[in-house]
Amino acid sequence: MFQGTSAAAGLFGPLQTVSRDAGGLNTAIGYWYHEDKIKNGSEYIIRQNEVYSQVSYGGNSRWEIYGRIGVADLKIFDAFSSTNAATNISSSSDFTENWKFFGTLGAKGFLPINKILGIGTFFQGTYYFNNFTGDAAGTNAGAPFTADLKVHNMWDVNFGIGFQATVPYGIKLYAGPYIYYSEAKACLSANIPGIGFGRENVLLKNKTIAGGFIGTDIPLAKGFHLNIEGQYSERFSVGAAISYTY
Repeated sequence: MFQGTSAAAGLFGPLQTVSRDAGGLNTAIGYWYHEDKIKNGSEYIIRQNEVYSQVSYGGNSRWEIYGRIGVADLKIFDAFSSTNAATNISSSSDFTENWKFFGTLGAKGFLPINKILGIGTFFQGTYYFNNFTGDAAGTNAGAPFTADLKVHNMWDVNFGIGFQATVPYGIKLYAGPYIYYSEAKACLSANIPGIGFGRENVLLKNKTIAGGFIGTDIPLAKGFHLNIEGQYSERFSVGAAISYTY
């Protein structure tokens, strides 16, 4: 039975706020491509694309709070694959659903060691407001069937700590480990032999609780910044954001 999943964490961003020292807003638009591997007897791959808008407030180069609103898709490879020889799937074996709304809240703190190096920490949580739904069709013992799979109450939390270095031209390089937990529930509209879902809710959880991240924040002209970041936990995820400091 399929009992694991991982939601897209999104960019964590630079450990040090890009807001003005006196305190102020910065806004961003971003894109995140996420993959993860899950396993419970068999292995599955989950994939998401995430587009969002972010508003942050920070100050003193030490702290920041932020919120995001965006849309994300969800793909679970081979979610409808059958282990029963009498069940044949005529539709795609992958679960696929397009753009659903999510929200994210986060906070970070930063402590400079000297003018170049510093250490920071962050906490970030995401909740998906809509259900993801997908259908499967096929035959069981020659009888045709259709069934809908619903993935709902999907959320994740992330906590990390890392080091940051400021190099020439104000470019910030940062990296560190993080831990995370994600959860969702899933149910199928019918009990189909050989498919690892049924009419009862199945709790979906991530397989691996730890990963690593690395990124850079590059100042551009007139208050704009480019943030590029990669994360690894079973599989590699990557994204980018453009921010503006007021």
